[in-house]
Amino acid sequence: MNLQAFRAELADLEIDDNPTSIRAKSRDFFWYSPVLKARMDHLTADLVISPRDEAEVIRILRAAFAHDAPVTVRGSGTGNYGQAMPMRGGVVLHMKNMTAVKSVHPGRVIVEPGCLIKDLDAATRKHSGQELRMHPSTWATATIGGFIGGGSGGVGSVTWGVLRDLGNILRLRVVTMEAEPRVLEFTGEELHRVSHAYGTNGIITEVEMPLAPAYDWVEIFVTLPDWDQAVALAGGLADQDGILKKLISVYEAPTAKDYFQRVAPHVDAADHLLGLMIAPQSMDGFLTFLARFPSAKVIFRSDAHDWPREPGAVFEYGWNHTTLRALKVDPSITYLQVRYAPGDYAAQIAAIRAQFPGELIQHLEAMRENGRSMFAGLTLVKFTSEERLDAIIKAHEAAGAMIFNPHRYTLEEGGRQSVDSVQLDFKRQADPKGLLNPGKMITWDRPDWDYARMYDYADMRRA
Repeated sequence: MNLQAFRAELADLEIDDNPTSIRAKSRDFFWYSPVLKARMDHLTADLVISPRDEAEVIRILRAAFAHDAPVTVRGSGTGNYGQAMPMRGGVVLHMKNMTAVKSVHPGRVIVEPGCLIKDLDAATRKHSGQELRMHPSTWATATIGGFIGGGSGGVGSVTWGVLRDLGNILRLRVVTMEAEPRVLEFTGEELHRVSHAYGTNGIITEVEMPLAPAYDWVEIFVTLPDWDQAVALAGGLADQDGILKKLISVYEAPTAKDYFQRVAPHVDAADHLLGLMIAPQSMDGFLTFLARFPSAKVIFRSDAHDWPREPGAVFEYGWNHTTLRALKVDPSITYLQVRYAPGDYAAQIAAIRAQFPGELIQHLEAMRENGRSMFAGLTLVKFTSEERLDAIIKAHEAAGAMIFNPHRYTLEEGGRQSVDSVQLDFKRQADPKGLLNPGKMITWDRPDWDYARMYDYADMRRA
């Protein structure tokens, strides 16, 4: 890499070469994982460049190709698989300046990738009373491009499924990393070439997303003394198609008492907690359904304003905010991401819970998959060693619960556990030198990799 020549060619652009700033902008939330922290804490880029428009993105990629400079794209760095960590130095392409909401239409919005999701929702609500179908719990700080490039689902997935489901992304505009970069537009099946690809095979410069009607969602906390009843309530509510909901989170005791500071005064250590978002017109149906669970107790409603100190957004207790809140209290906490399949989830959850009492604390998020309810588990783990963590992972897999491993930074080990030929084939076309976010796609670096040995990728070395 000829960094000096690369920089000289782009001297008129916004370039950050302050070592402290570069280090900060070279990091994401990889430190949720003690495994990744041990291996990635030293990583940093050589430069940070913040393009102002697509034309500057093209210039940067053209120069990077000519000078063999690795390029790692990032939004706000709220991902936690190490997706945005520059494995091999080079340039961090920071999308902070590309934030325009270009146009809002009935049912859809066109936006630049660096727009914060909260700002996007504010713009669509103001324009036409619409909002995004789903968003991460890091809604206030995450970008829409980062969500598409590194996320999978979130708040809203209980109704709409995940980002990769047909219709949840409408169109992506992408720039390739070639001697003369191309600008391509993808829809339909082609979206999977670059969605959830960590920026390994193209830079997203424009996004078209579907919208849904915006509501003043009623945010609710419910307690139950029995865990099986809590799971049954959550799963049953997810199946109530006539009740419009945006969030169903389930927290095993003592999560609420130990880790949720503003909720703790209102619960006992033995209370299991549900965090819910229900559309106001569905509240009567919800309360009717809730009455089928006599031990369930509503302790908070956002439309009641009866807590002396409001808890804040209920969704900011769910998804990976749960892990963050627990980490602030107990730094030994980490987590796993688990798929509990439709139809089988209750038995799988019960089997895992019985094997690891006290060592694992269950945290579930209700989702839709092919029209059926299921759960994503973002299980809190009291970390002791990598060997123990691997044993816990294997126990989940033996029980039929698939792990999307947040302690691995490669695309394949993070979830798919197989070659994604669509993304690999497109990388061969769009990034022939392998300069986009290098080190994150096993099948690019090691085409002969044996996936029977998942989690043993040799590049996972300690710093």
